[in-house]
Amino acid sequence: MWKRMPLYVKILVGMLFGMIAGLLAVYFNLGEFTNDWIKPWGSIFLNLLKLIAVPLIFVSLVKGISSLSNISKLSRIGIKTISLYVISTVIAVSFGLLLVNTIQPGNTFPDHKKIELQEKYNATIDLKKDQASELKEESPLKFLVDVVPSNFFKAATDNSKMLQIIFFAILFGVAMVILEEKKVKVVRDFFEGIDAIILKIIDIIMLFAPYGVFALIAGLIVDFSGDIDLFAALGLYAITVVLGLLVMIFIIYPLFLKFFTPVKYTNFYKSISPAQLLAFSTSSSAATLPVTMECVENELGVSNEVASFVLPVGVTINMDGTSCYQAIAAVFIAQVFGVDLDIYDQLIIVVTATLASIGTPGVPGGSIVMLIIVLTSVGIPIEGLALILGIDRPLDMLRTVVNVTGDATVSTIVAQTEGQLNYQPTVITKKVEI
Repeated sequence: MWKRMPLYVKILVGMLFGMIAGLLAVYFNLGEFTNDWIKPWGSIFLNLLKLIAVPLIFVSLVKGISSLSNISKLSRIGIKTISLYVISTVIAVSFGLLLVNTIQPGNTFPDHKKIELQEKYNATIDLKKDQASELKEESPLKFLVDVVPSNFFKAATDNSKMLQIIFFAILFGVAMVILEEKKVKVVRDFFEGIDAIILKIIDIIMLFAPYGVFALIAGLIVDFSGDIDLFAALGLYAITVVLGLLVMIFIIYPLFLKFFTPVKYTNFYKSISPAQLLAFSTSSSAATLPVTMECVENELGVSNEVASFVLPVGVTINMDGTSCYQAIAAVFIAQVFGVDLDIYDQLIIVVTATLASIGTPGVPGGSIVMLIIVLTSVGIPIEGLALILGIDRPLDMLRTVVNVTGDATVSTIVAQTEGQLNYQPTVITKKVEI
């Protein structure tokens, strides 16, 4: 029975038992046992996913680009991809601002709790502030400089350097398209074989998914067991963020699908649910990429040519959930500190959050450093980060779901516009099982 279950059901079972184990550990004071003997298995699973992320992105991009018939086709797909990602990001930021200005969660935050949180997270804030200061002192073109690696192998050892890996993969693939077929045939066959091996490794890793998710959730509940009062104090802020993220998932993306593709939103969410559940468990869109690619290609019918380009790029530059959250968090902190933001300030937030999301690494907590840049751009006290750091991890989990869902949505739209969407309205092409 277990073997016949779809992957998303197994992950759900793992999450459920993880919650039960975490709650029991809190109740029976087994937090130390959980952190020592259960949580490490979640870290191992996360490391396995990160292990395969870099080779998957590089091989998938090279294979996808080299399969294109000409450079103009690559340019067309690239322009569509980046345009859709930027549009969805601007929508996410704008909606986040609309929501936080309507609900105004910061106006209800108690003063004593603000002081308590500032003291608790003072060291973390100083660290993040230093990181943000280093970014601000750099040239405006530092982003472009960082895209081009000076050493590919060095970039390949750091999961936060995904843009550098993508740059070299695109350069490598373009060179293969330009060269004569007979000169690159051996290389093309080599990448075909490597791609098959990587996909098989992903299958092996996913055998461990339910158990890894179990360990991650159990450890998370134990870690946050002492912060119940924090959740209460930040309740309205958390509700505002969750509401914004859910609107992106269940309203904005379905509208995109309805207008640009024949895909029914119910089939879409059923197809990508394993990726969404894994994104929620790991808080890392980069770690979730292998499963996202498998779901988009095998379940939705997006061609490998499109998926292998759009999805790896999306992991790096498409952060709709992060952008929506940054807009809400910035205005929330401003409301708590009594900083008035006029329409010009909020337009700056839209632009800054959109640009910052492009450079946000697809790893847990990567958005905090970028949020500092958003805060300083409109003069909001950085110390306000203390108000939201304690509750950031659970919200980060949902933000990652939004990011992954956005990647899948854009890849489906691009595939449809390129005539490379093999969508079956009534029959799912292949079950993602383990």
